[in-house]
Amino acid sequence: MAAISRMLGTPPEALRRTFRDRNDPHLSLRRAIAAASLLGIGSMAITSLLQLGLVRHLPDPPLGNFHSDKVNTSDEAYSYGGPDSPVTILAHAANLVVAATGDADRARRQPWLALLAALMAGAQSAIAANYLFYQMPRVDKAWCPYCILDALTHFATLVLALPEAKAALAKTSSAKGAVVSPRAQSN
Repeated sequence: MAAISRMLGTPPEALRRTFRDRNDPHLSLRRAIAAASLLGIGSMAITSLLQLGLVRHLPDPPLGNFHSDKVNTSDEAYSYGGPDSPVTILAHAANLVVAATGDADRARRQPWLALLAALMAGAQSAIAANYLFYQMPRVDKAWCPYCILDALTHFATLVLALPEAKAALAKTSSAKGAVVSPRAQSN
């Protein structure tokens, strides 16, 4: 595994110091992505219990049209070849891994990681928005507080990933501008 860290350009001991000791704006955002991802994993772990038959009922707030059982046992919730909560846990875990990969200056040194983080978060946020603004209110006609929390963690992850992705794009764009074309060199 140390070989992977070295291949990315930062030895394990430097990564350890980076994550444990440094205070950098992008690193702080990545820590927040990790926290949001863990919160999302927790909320989807609860719904997984229902979807996998480990519990028969999930508690709901005693207000509004909350009916977690209905939302999490709908046809849509099983349309991924299995229950959707474990799939969502996998998405959060991927966010967690990408947030924890690379050094504090990865927007400059490994811009693809910062861009990957934003791309993943954007795709996941689009799926979460569909559930939150279409599936639950219009199809299920019920709300799931665990799913609402999950959607919010996806939206937060996207917002938190964007500043580093913007810096990575700026770095990538400036690097492209620094390349002199062969035609310009011959003149």
